[in-house]
Amino acid sequence: MKSLLASLALTTALTVPGLALAKPVTLTADLNAYGGQNAFLVIYATDASGAYAGTLWMAGGKTRYYQHLSNWYNATNGSMAEIAGITGASVGSGRTLQISLDLADTLFDAGYTLHIDAAVEDMRESPNDVKVPLTTAGAGKPVAGRRYVSSFSYSF
Repeated sequence: MKSLLASLALTTALTVPGLALAKPVTLTADLNAYGGQNAFLVIYATDASGAYAGTLWMAGGKTRYYQHLSNWYNATNGSMAEIAGITGASVGSGRTLQISLDLADTLFDAGYTLHIDAAVEDMRESPNDVKVPLTTAGAGKPVAGRRYVSSFSYSF
């Protein structure tokens, strides 16, 4: 159900009216062993111009920490409507977050970028911990994160 809501939220916002084809995509974020509390992560997309396009997943349920996911928070004004139905538990140090959802085919190779903002209580924020173009050629190729995310990949 969560993957359905996530795909509907993003594909509805990013496709032209009509029936869009979609493909199942698995997003995997491996976290570094950073020695702190669980991480809050938000995965979201921006379009070719860099404008916020939609949120795919939020890991972490305490809303008071969402402001520390600063790029996402600024883009959405912290709107809870952006994450309704697509929120799960925060992710521990050295652990893996893996989610599956359907993304519209029209998002691939169209200039969209996936972002992960990360925050850990009593530690530094990491806006754009991961920033990767959403391309078919990039599927299955891990990219390194900047602080809390060791590697991130998406696959079909």
